[in-house]
Amino acid sequence: MTESHDNPPGGLRESATFDRNVIHEIQRAARTGIYDIRGWGAKRRVPHFDDLVFLGASMSRYPLEGYRERCDTGVVLGTRYAKNPIHLDIPITIAGMSFGSLSANAKEALGRGASEVGTSTTTGDGGMTPEERGQSKTLVYQLLPSRYGMNPDDLRKADAIEIVLGQGAKPGGGGMLLGQKISDRVAGMRTLPKDIDQRSACRHPDWTGPDDLAIKIVELREITDWKVPIYVKIGATRTYYDTLLAIKAGADVVVLDGMQGGTGATQNVFIEHVGIPTLPALRQAVEALNELEMHRKVQLIVSGGIRSGADVAKALAMGADACSIGTAALIALGDNSPHLDDEYRKLDSAAGFYDDFQEGQDPAGISTQDEALASRLDPVVGGRQLANYLRVITMECQTIARACGKSHVHNLEPEDLAALTMESAAMAKIPLAGTDWIPGNAI
Repeated sequence: MTESHDNPPGGLRESATFDRNVIHEIQRAARTGIYDIRGWGAKRRVPHFDDLVFLGASMSRYPLEGYRERCDTGVVLGTRYAKNPIHLDIPITIAGMSFGSLSANAKEALGRGASEVGTSTTTGDGGMTPEERGQSKTLVYQLLPSRYGMNPDDLRKADAIEIVLGQGAKPGGGGMLLGQKISDRVAGMRTLPKDIDQRSACRHPDWTGPDDLAIKIVELREITDWKVPIYVKIGATRTYYDTLLAIKAGADVVVLDGMQGGTGATQNVFIEHVGIPTLPALRQAVEALNELEMHRKVQLIVSGGIRSGADVAKALAMGADACSIGTAALIALGDNSPHLDDEYRKLDSAAGFYDDFQEGQDPAGISTQDEALASRLDPVVGGRQLANYLRVITMECQTIARACGKSHVHNLEPEDLAALTMESAAMAKIPLAGTDWIPGNAI
C-alpha cells in the first residue's frame, strides 16, 4: 500500500510548528520572492459568536408566541446629528465592497437584494456605479484613504457617508487591486493606468489624527447640508480608544469590523495576524459608548464573520444596533457554489475553498472584471437570492428574540447570553454557562 500525502509513512511525526502548510509557504516564498496575497478573511479558529448561547425563556421569563405576538426588527441609524437619519426594516446591512474588486453585475445584485428587504448597501473603494445607485434604495458612500473614484457629486447622492479608517482583515494596511482587474472602466473611475497593480493608501492624506477627523466630519456635513449620517469605520485593534475618538470627533454611527472580516485582496500575513476577533472588539466598543453615555445615541454596526441570525442576535444582545455582512452576501449571490466545482478545480481550488478574488478569474462572475465571466451573474437572480438569505437570517434573529421573551430584537441583552468557553467568557464578559463567573473578575 502506497502512503498518501495525508498519511505519511508509519512512525513519522509532523511538526506542530513546521507543519506541511508552513513548509509549503516557506518553499513558495523562497521560489517566487513574493508574499502570498488572497481574498476572504481569517481562516484560523478564534473565539466567535458560536461560543455563546442564549438562555431561552420558560418560567422565570415568558417567551413570545411566534405566530401571534410581534417581534420588530427595524433600526434607525444616524439620530445624533443628521437631519435625515436612515430607517431600515432589518438590522442587517451590506458592507462596503468595491466596484473593481466586484463586477458591476455583482454591485447591482447587492443593491437589488438589499432594497427588496429594506436595508442598505455600501459602495466600497473606487466610487459609485450607476448600477449600484440605481438599484439601492439606501446607499452609503465610503470615503477611503485612497480617494479612488472620489466624486463630490456622487457623495451628495448618497444616503449616508462612511469614513473608512480601518478594515478588519487589514487594519493599518491598504487594500490591493491587481492589474488584471483594472479594466478600462475601473481605470477611468479610479484615474489609474489600465492593467497596473494598485495598492490603496493605509491612511487618509489630509489628516494625521482625531482632531483632523473632527474637521473632516464637519466638512462633510457642510457639503451635504447636515442631511445625511456620517459613519466612521474602524478595524478591530485598539477598539476602546478608537471608538471613543470616533464619538468625540462627531460620528453619528461607528462601524466596527473584526478580524474575521473579509477582503478582496491583501497579504495573507495581515489577514491572519493583525487585529482582534469580533467578539472582544464588540464588547470594547460598547464599553466606550457607555463611558461617554452615548450607547444607542451613537449607533454601532458590527461586521466580521456574521453568517446567521444567531450571530446577529448575539451581536445585538451584546450591544450592537445592527450587523453588516460582506462574505456571506457574496456566497448568497453564488460565490463558491458547488455547481461550479469543476471550474474552481481548474484554478487549483475547489467550491467552498476559493479565495483568489484578486486573480479576476471568478467563474461565478462576482469578483471579476472579465466581461464574459461577469455576464454569468444575472443581477436579478443574484439579488433575489440575497434577499431570500437576508429574510432567513432576520427570521432566525426574530425567533431567538421571541424565545427570550423580547418584542423587539434590540431588547436582547447580555443577561440573555451564556459563554461556553473561558476564552469567550473573558473576551465578551459574559458568564460561563451554569455559573456567575466571568474570568478575570473577582469571585
